[in-house]
Amino acid sequence: MFRIIKSVPKSLFGKGSFNQLEEILEGMRTGTGSFFVFLVDDFFKDKPLGKRIALKGNDQLIWVNVDDEPKTTLVDKIRDEVKSKNKNTATALIGIGGGSVMDYAKAISVMLTNEGPSSKYQGLNLAKNAAVYHIGIPTLAGTGAEVSMTAVLTGPEKKLGIKGEFTPFDLIVLDPELIKDAPKNQRFYTGMDAYIHNVESMTGYNKNTISDAYAMQSQVLCREVFLNDKLTREEADEKLMVASYFGGLSIGHSEVGVCHALSYGLSYVLGYHHGIANCIAFNQLEEIYGEDVREFHFMIKKHQIDLPHNIAKGLSQDQLEKMTDTAYALEHMWKHAFGADWKKHVSREKIISWFKKM
Repeated sequence: MFRIIKSVPKSLFGKGSFNQLEEILEGMRTGTGSFFVFLVDDFFKDKPLGKRIALKGNDQLIWVNVDDEPKTTLVDKIRDEVKSKNKNTATALIGIGGGSVMDYAKAISVMLTNEGPSSKYQGLNLAKNAAVYHIGIPTLAGTGAEVSMTAVLTGPEKKLGIKGEFTPFDLIVLDPELIKDAPKNQRFYTGMDAYIHNVESMTGYNKNTISDAYAMQSQVLCREVFLNDKLTREEADEKLMVASYFGGLSIGHSEVGVCHALSYGLSYVLGYHHGIANCIAFNQLEEIYGEDVREFHFMIKKHQIDLPHNIAKGLSQDQLEKMTDTAYALEHMWKHAFGADWKKHVSREKIISWFKKM
């Protein structure tokens, strides 16, 4: 079956492009009742970026903590907070941060115009009303969350995204200057999310010419960033930001696979952030992704990355079963990896054996 893909209609790219945000927003102010919501990673609260956000009138600035994976409970709390402070609907919501903030921004923009708990909308095209205009400004590169149709959330019963035509950002601002101070390990984990997106997109049943085109170019850029010692950090940041963008577009036209299914289980039960969860899982999937995993191993050593090991040691059977439940339920990912008869290739016991290797 062919997919209808909605992508981000407008993008602004380039060093220093964040400086144009105020001008962009000024043109959107429609009167005295107009206001913007700025959703910003609290990492920047006392840092220069946080001080560059210019509030006017009834604008709201909400600092969001992303120590944990995005949760439906916080989406609902922020939505209610925004609504309680202003009887009007926000003119726009601007998310500034890493992949978690991007997902929060997409989800909250949808929930500002739809009733009930956000957990009700975990799935495909469940929202009935168009989202508030929303802008994504990533400060990390690799997740592709800035361009994807999905706002991945952990709810009371599952980890699953709000996904549909209202979810993608209306505008993204890709400023490589904003990712220049990312810590080494975090930059690597997030960058590898793009790398893994490309591998999974190109090695499954939903792959096609357009998804391959995006993934192949993204992978060229990922390899330049993590294997080419001659690049300056500034050059590498520009390439990584574009690699993230192309990788996100690739999986939008294709799908993710085994690694992402397992990483959802790690995140849901153990609380690992998405990038590091992907790295932990991918590290043990040489039997599936072969040479790409071997190259990943090389990059870990080259960059002296601290990847957690033996995380399954001491886990209860109940925890392993819950992780497996989470992974096994992601049928679309398994179908992409192994085809419609995926259950002949992947059993619950096999999934548990993968987790035990981690």
